[in-house]
Amino acid sequence: MMDALLEKAKKGIADYLQKAEEKLKNANPGGIPKSAAEYFARARANVIPNLKSWLEDACIPNFSANIAEGIQDAVEEERWPDIVDVFLQDISFGTAGIRGRMAFDKASILKMKENGPAARILKGTATINDKVLLLKSVGVAKFALDRGMKKIVIGYDSRICGQAFAQLIGRLFLAYGITLYLFDEACPYPELTFAVPNLRADIGILISASHNDYRYNGYKVSCGNGSQFSLEDRAVIVRDYISKAVSVDIKLLPFEEAAPDQLWFLGGSEPVEGVDYFGREDHLIDMHTRHVEHVKTFLLQKELVAEQKRSKKPVNIGYCAYHGAGRKAVPRILKEVGFTNVLKVNKLDELDGLFPCFNSEPGFEQQPDPGDVRAAEIAVQSFKEDHPGSFDDLNILVGTDPDADRCGLVVKVTPSQRAIYDNKDFTLLPADDLWALIVWYRLHWEIEQFGSVQNPEQRFIALSHTTSDALVKMAMKYGLGVARSWVGFAMLAMCVNEAWKGQKLPDLFEGRPNPADPQCHPFMHSCIDMNNGHRKFNIACMEQSSGFSILGGPPPDAVSMGEGGHVRDKDGTLAALLLAEIAAYAKQKGTTLFQLIDEKIFLDPDIGYFLNYYEPDPLDGEYDGLEGFVKKREVIQGVLELEKECREKPVLLAGTPVHSTAVYWTGKYDAANFDGFPDEGVRFYLDEEKWNYLTFRPSGTSNALRFHLQLHQSGATKQTLPDAKASLRQKAKDIVADLRRRVGAV
Repeated sequence: MMDALLEKAKKGIADYLQKAEEKLKNANPGGIPKSAAEYFARARANVIPNLKSWLEDACIPNFSANIAEGIQDAVEEERWPDIVDVFLQDISFGTAGIRGRMAFDKASILKMKENGPAARILKGTATINDKVLLLKSVGVAKFALDRGMKKIVIGYDSRICGQAFAQLIGRLFLAYGITLYLFDEACPYPELTFAVPNLRADIGILISASHNDYRYNGYKVSCGNGSQFSLEDRAVIVRDYISKAVSVDIKLLPFEEAAPDQLWFLGGSEPVEGVDYFGREDHLIDMHTRHVEHVKTFLLQKELVAEQKRSKKPVNIGYCAYHGAGRKAVPRILKEVGFTNVLKVNKLDELDGLFPCFNSEPGFEQQPDPGDVRAAEIAVQSFKEDHPGSFDDLNILVGTDPDADRCGLVVKVTPSQRAIYDNKDFTLLPADDLWALIVWYRLHWEIEQFGSVQNPEQRFIALSHTTSDALVKMAMKYGLGVARSWVGFAMLAMCVNEAWKGQKLPDLFEGRPNPADPQCHPFMHSCIDMNNGHRKFNIACMEQSSGFSILGGPPPDAVSMGEGGHVRDKDGTLAALLLAEIAAYAKQKGTTLFQLIDEKIFLDPDIGYFLNYYEPDPLDGEYDGLEGFVKKREVIQGVLELEKECREKPVLLAGTPVHSTAVYWTGKYDAANFDGFPDEGVRFYLDEEKWNYLTFRPSGTSNALRFHLQLHQSGATKQTLPDAKASLRQKAKDIVADLRRRVGAV
């Protein structure tokens, strides 16, 4: 029967690819696109061998059921496009771990929700499933043993099969003799990254796909200090361990058979009702309280916040968990420090990996991302339904994503500016503005307390190269250094780690050690006034994609957090607390967060107004299948051709001249894409001073593209700022639309 199934698959896939190729040839008389030819070559080389190896894997019944049956169903139903997508390639292990779709349709995800990881659906090398997760974990486990690593922390968020996947890989690490600390319920990723160094563990894994839609899952991997593994260690893990893992290496130890002190649970002060602790209830560690107490240490004005308990006009806070793991942590932190008026968005508070509030229409898979304007509108509408009449009294609405490492903030708009915001009385503040506000507030507090910023010559900020230059201007104003990284908190943490060494950081030209070098620095974009290695204390670590942390000074050892610092990855629970404190400060001063940003940042002559505009492509999800593979490559190629054109002759984008360009290639994702892939993007500078620019960047977390535009205007007054906001917003939309048109991303 297996031979007949394989023959049917071979013929069906060959016929499907041939017909698809002929269709493209007919549509392109001059020849099919190069990217399409690459797709067909890859499909013919990989799909059948990958499918055959899974069907003939005799070890699969030892750790998973129904894999062969799921493939058989797909072959009998002649789902050739799906089979090609599922077996086209291996899912890649990136800097932060692995991430991808569990399935391509909602029906399969629903089967997984009902039947668990062993659901009878189509699985393969390019999807997140039990076999893929176990094989990757084999590589991590063998790496750990060879490095003398003995302890691992594993958690999960609200994703479908999150707990089941966490327990499954936990059994694998137990079988390899590694001590397991397992969270007993959905937990924030920042709590896990805190738990690893707190417990002196060696590795942390969270089953999560961050803010991606319900079809996705994967896991994030942390090293002993809570940050993501270095590029060097990641390369070793992938090359020497994961690439060599085979099914015979997969072994599982039941929790009941673990040695007495080999299995521990992490959670609260008491066992969670309905959770099976396998007789280890006495091995429960209250990690929730440890994390909460640590986060609370970053409050500056504790008395101001504590006064909220007694105030007749306290700050009114709304909180939206977006169906995720922040649902307990964020309200607890806020209430324990003094914010008693916290109303949850009940409709989005339930742990539900289907994210039902975001997928009401067939084929519409919006991401539960607190930094997405549409997600914010869903949160506001749901809040109004849950708490009729309360929205008018709300000061801020905070949101965190499913694993609670991202934070978004909705604020009330000053009435005189509502026309700029589609006549709405609220708006989602860009993360760029939030982080600028946090940095300003913390520096301003020092000036109020001590008369000046303390020890500026020793301190610096770190931000990704797509994060607002308002932060750079602010750092320059107050005498701080600046370290800019490529996108991702792993890159930010590596930049900070370099500063901690006390050595002079490299002088880089658009990310390159030398202007003539084709390849950029592996994790650093640029540095400004880092004082030849004397700046060692990080006061803020920030990225445009709603990520924030404070890393502090050099740690006492390689597996600790920085002195006076927090986790070395982003923490939405920390950001929520810091923003709530600023809301209390603003209310005490008779103003709002919206007005503070205008008055203290945009109207500051040393900073000016920065508009940071962002568009994803596609708007939801990612490029799918053959059509998506070709489309993405054509758009990237179009951008590269436009960049070359800009170097040869004057080019206008929506009437704005391009003054210079930069191509950012580090080589990280060449293997998954193509040689010379501009993994950190292509930048078009729109002025000589380089404060205005458009950055086109392939996503590092999904098969999608990103458009980032920064526009700057100095000299605005309180009277002219609204006009500046309106005109730059329209200009931003026009510029991105023109670039899209030129490169075929429409």
